Amino acid sequence: MVKLIKEVSAQDKILLAAKNVFLAKGMAGARMQDIADEAGINKALLHYYFRDKKKLFEMIYEEAAAQLFPKINFIFESEAPLFEKIEKFVEEYITMLLVNPFLPLFVLNEINQEPQYFQKKFWGKNKPKPEKFLKQIEKEVKQGTIRPIQPVHLLMNMISMTIFPFIAKPLFQINMALNDEQFRSAMESRKKEIPKFIIESIRK
Repeated sequence: MVKLIKEVSAQDKILLAAKNVFLAKGMAGARMQDIADEAGINKALLHYYFRDKKKLFEMIYEEAAAQLFPKINFIFESEAPLFEKIEKFVEEYITMLLVNPFLPLFVLNEINQEPQYFQKKFWGKNKPKPEKFLKQIEKEVKQGTIRPIQPVHLLMNMISMTIFPFIAKPLFQINMALNDEQFRSAMESRKKEIPKFIIESIRK
């Protein structure tokens, strides 16, 4: 029993260290030695738990997805008003990405290489379920409560406006002279700015 507790503790320490290194250096720049140093362990012990950094990335993604997607699906499938759903969706996504800003690039790379494998391995029961949300948008368009818009485009706008700044973070930081703290502050502001922009574009 004591051994099991130590093993879980060591794995958690490695995952935290990996997040810190990925945050500082990204997937490409991170080395297993960097992660071992950050965790305060030797590289052999790191390889005992994770044979390469991709496996570490996968576990971090699975952990984040297990936290995020049930919340997103709860929002999609709730009886809340449309505008409230848009606000909550953006807030949940940005909150997760502020903790794991390196994940969008990993996801894009993996899903473009092997979309079916990615869906089977990483989504599973946590697969996003936007059907009810899309029908809600369609219904409100037909009722004339919002401006005409294709439901899929509205959802794409929500996703892209939320995720793209994290994918293009280096570009924004260089061109806008933003340090990490300023970028984070801007992303916190976007929790309100994105829903406001989207809602005003469809409000009648």
